[in-house]
Parts: sequence; structure tokens; C-alpha cells
Amino acid sequence: MKVLAAFIFFTRLPFWRIKEVPAKYFKRIVPYWPLTGWLTGGIMVGVLWMAAQILPISIAWVLAILSRLLITGCLHEDGLADFFDGFGGGTTKERTLAIMKDSQIGSYGVIGLIVYFLLLFSLLENLPLKLICILVICGDCWSKFCASQIINYLPYARKEEESKAKNVYDRMTWQELLMGFICGFLPIILFLPIDFWPAMICPILTFSLLYRLMKRHLQGYTGDCCGATFLLCELSFYLGTVILLYAHIKYGNPDFINTYLK
Repeated sequence: MKVLAAFIFFTRLPFWRIKEVPAKYFKRIVPYWPLTGWLTGGIMVGVLWMAAQILPISIAWVLAILSRLLITGCLHEDGLADFFDGFGGGTTKERTLAIMKDSQIGSYGVIGLIVYFLLLFSLLENLPLKLICILVICGDCWSKFCASQIINYLPYARKEEESKAKNVYDRMTWQELLMGFICGFLPIILFLPIDFWPAMICPILTFSLLYRLMKRHLQGYTGDCCGATFLLCELSFYLGTVILLYAHIKYGNPDFINTYLK
């Protein structure tokens, strides 16, 4: 039931038609966030792979990004825009929370989304198709696991009735934490070459920086913070893998990527 609740909340696919889920289960959906990465990342990979058979990889990558926006209803991107607006324009906790709750997007949010999508597109567009597919599924799942830990380290910054989703997440049990870790780490074990594993540190560092920022300014987190944390962690994962790739090519084995792909 919790898994179904997670798929209902984190996607716009009609999972709600399968069975009606009581509200109490939505309080424990965050541990299953990495599991939804298997779905969203898998669909992105499918769209990317099929589109790349008839279109340039750069166009296929844009279509893959668009597919996740449609699947999730821009849930995380909306959070990222509100995060930039709130922390960019807010000077106090109350003002920051008020800005983040405002449905209108401000200049910080617009500029933040533009820069985010430019980096997201540019980081992977020139990589081989197979490697992009691997990075997408690994980055989605692992970054969602890292971002999900925010509920274990910070309290919710608002009152429950003031929540946009009218829902405050419960902290994870150790069983849920282990399950989330397995769902987030398994794609890396299965698909990612070990030379790229150090890139896993980048989302962890990004999470640590965002945690300190939220603790200092909000003394807690919001749903927008969760979405922003995931996207920024994912972006840092891609950045880390690209840095490692070019380091291998320039200072190690020039044929590293070709050797792996063969």
C-alpha cells in the first residue's frame, strides 16, 4: 500500500485507479522515493533510447527530459523554482516560507530553472547513448535516496495544516532506510562501471550543503526543499561523472569510454 501511495504521489500516472489509498500511508512514502526512480528513470531511458534511433542524441535527450516532466507533473521542478525564490528573496524564516508558498514564480525561480535546464542538457548531450542511459537510471535512483534523508535530519518547517500537500512525512525506520538504500544503490551496482562510483559522493556533498542551508534559514524542510534537493543532487551526480570521465581521458586512458562501451 505504501508503494502504491508513493507512485500515486510522485507521478501523474493513473495508479490511483488501482486502489484507493488511505491518507495515513502518504506519511510514509519518502522511503519509497528511490523506488519510483526505477519507473521515472526507466521511462526516461526508454524514451531516450528509442528516440535516439531516428533522431540526434541531443534531441532525444530533450525528449527524455520532457518525458519525466510529464510523468511527474513538474513536481520537483516546481519545488526547485520555489526554493530559489524563497531562499533568494527571503530574509527571515517567515518571509522565506511565505515566498515559497506563493504560486507565482519570481525572478530567482525563473533564472534558477533556466540555469538548471541548461546544465542538465549540456552535461550529457555529448556523451555516448549507452552511457547517458546508465547515468540517467543511476542518477535518478541514487539522488532520490540522498534527498530522502532530509526528513531524517530536519523537522517539517511548517504546521501540517499549512503544508501544500496537507501531509507531513514520518521519519524512516531502519528497515525503511535500508530498503531505500537498496533501491537507490542497486542500479549503480548493476550498471555503473566502478570507475564512476566516486561520483556518488557528489550528491552526498550537495545534500550536506543544502541541509546546512535549510537548518540555518528554516530550522526545517518543506516539500519544495525535498524536490529541489533531489534535482540538485542529481545534477551534481552528472557533473561528477563528467569530471571523472574527462579526467580518465586526459590523465589516464584516452580510450577509457570506448573500452567500456565495447
